[in-house]
Amino acid sequence: MTVREHVLKSLTAGGERSGSELAREIGVSRNAVWKAVEALRKEGYRIEGGTRRGYRLLTEPDRLSEEAIRGWLTTESIGREIELHDQIDSTNRRARALAADGAPHGFAVVADSQTGGRGRRGRSFFSPRGSGIYLSLILRPDCAPDLAGMITSMTAVAAARAIEAVADTDVRIKWVNDLYLGSRKCCGILCEAGISLETGRMDYAVAGIGINVQPMDFPPELAEIATSIGNETGRSYDRNRLIAEICNQAERVWGQLETGEFLAESRSRSNVIGHRVTVMEGEKQYTATALDLDDRGRLAVRRGNEVILLDYGEVSLRREE
Repeated sequence: MTVREHVLKSLTAGGERSGSELAREIGVSRNAVWKAVEALRKEGYRIEGGTRRGYRLLTEPDRLSEEAIRGWLTTESIGREIELHDQIDSTNRRARALAADGAPHGFAVVADSQTGGRGRRGRSFFSPRGSGIYLSLILRPDCAPDLAGMITSMTAVAAARAIEAVADTDVRIKWVNDLYLGSRKCCGILCEAGISLETGRMDYAVAGIGINVQPMDFPPELAEIATSIGNETGRSYDRNRLIAEICNQAERVWGQLETGEFLAESRSRSNVIGHRVTVMEGEKQYTATALDLDDRGRLAVRRGNEVILLDYGEVSLRREE
C-alpha cells in the first residue's frame, strides 16, 4: 500500500489525524505525509488542516480510482489486478476477452459507465456515468459446468453483504440474480462461463455486477421498478469503497463454492420463497409457488401437484396473493 493509500484510508475512517501521528503509523516522514495529502487535494479531496494542525477529510470526489479501490481491499487475489475504464461497451464483454486470453483469477474490470451493458434475456442495463458500479470479476473455478448457477448465487450474497457493509439498509435477493431494496431492484448480476472442451470443466467464469449507488433519476420505464442505494437512504456513497467491499466479500465466500455454505444466507435473504410467482423459461410462462433453494442453488417451485427445480429461467415478483 502506498503512502497516499495509507493516508486516504486513515482519513476516511473519520476524525482528525496529525501529520506526526500519520507518519508514525505508516513509518514515513511527515514530509511524505504532507506530499500525500497534497496529492489527494489535487485529485479533488477536500482535506482540512496543515502545519501544526491535524488533517480532517471533509469531502471526497465521486471519481473511480484504482488506488482508492486498493486502499479498501483486504483480499489476496480478487480485485488485486484492476482494469479501470471511464466508459466501455460492457465490462462483461471485456472480462470474457481477458479471461480467454489468460487473465488470472480475481482480475477486475471496472467502468464508470457502459454503453452496452446488459442483463439476463438480452435486456439492456441502465448504466449512467457517475452514479453506479459496473464491475466484472474473472473467476477460475475448478468445478463442473453444472455448478455454474452457484456462482450467481455466491455473487449475489457477496454483493448484498457489501452493500450492507457501507449503507444502513436491508438487501433482499430475488432468485437468482437481482438484489432488492424494499420493492425495487438496485442491483443486477450476470454470470457467464467459458467451458474447456478438453476437460469439460469450467475454464473461467465472469461475474458481472451492476449496482445503482448514488441518488439518481430513472427513465419513466424504470422509475416504478428500480431504485438506488442513495435514493433509499438519502445520501451519497464512496463507490471505490463499495467496489473494494464487493471484492472482499467475494473472496470470503469463494471457498464455499463447492460446499454451498452461502446458500443458507441466500435462503434467508430471499424475497420469493413462500410466495406465488410467475416463472419464465424461454417462451414458456406459468404461475407457481416458490418453495426453497436446493443444495445447488436451484429454486424449487410447486406447480399444481408437481415440484419443479429451476436451474435457469426467471421468476417475477408479480404475485397473485
